[in-house]
Amino acid sequence: MKVLLTGSAGQLGQELLASRPEAFELIATCRGGGEGLLALDLADAEACREMVRTHRPDWVVNAGAYTAVDRAESEPDLAQAVNTGAPAAFAEALLETGGHLLQLSTDFVFGGQQGYPYRVDQQRTPLCIYGKSKAQGEEAVEQLLGTSRSTILRTSWVYGPVGRNFLLTMLRLHRERDQLKVVADQVGCPTSTYGLAEACWAVVTRNIGGLHHWSDAGAASWYDFAVAIGELAVSKGLLQRAARVNPILTADYPTPAVRPCYSLLDC
Repeated sequence: MKVLLTGSAGQLGQELLASRPEAFELIATCRGGGEGLLALDLADAEACREMVRTHRPDWVVNAGAYTAVDRAESEPDLAQAVNTGAPAAFAEALLETGGHLLQLSTDFVFGGQQGYPYRVDQQRTPLCIYGKSKAQGEEAVEQLLGTSRSTILRTSWVYGPVGRNFLLTMLRLHRERDQLKVVADQVGCPTSTYGLAEACWAVVTRNIGGLHHWSDAGAASWYDFAVAIGELAVSKGLLQRAARVNPILTADYPTPAVRPCYSLLDC
């Protein structure tokens, strides 16, 4: 089976590369290219279409995305091009060549106004540019390929051992500071790239179509997560001591993008 993977240099992309089934022929891409990686700018819709036409993959796994949530507020056109334009372009090309699309998406397509996990069939109500661009990407894929030729997999609060994520930021801050202030009134589910990558390959291997949610178990606020990171890092010998974590409200830490206050996914 031939698989075209985007975002191969990202935190999920690197885990997908490391855990790929041996039988797969993998065409790995990222924006800048590199050793063993083809260059593909997801903001260039025609380049996305041409990559599919040239390689004719059985699956496109679109793990690449514009994920700078706050910066998206000042770069809406770029966020739209990457998060909406690229999946639409892949879908258009796959209509010509055959094959399936696995589109990774996010809990940010929901507004967070309810107090129970979001079902896959609930209305998309994004609050910020990032969330809107990802929601529109989902809609484009659904309209072009339907559920038989596409899979949309939403996830939440992704972290792993590489890249830029909350886990690695908190480990650094625990080392550098005596006290931290972390938002305690946003609730979601931290999700490891290890399990998420396994879920992605299961979708491809088993040819699972439709709209699905995948996250790890449980629920946490960012404050809860920060405390747990410090405690576990000390127990594993990664830190000599953890900083004191003080809970604050979202209103105490204003950001350009509005985030959902509750974004658990019903998996």
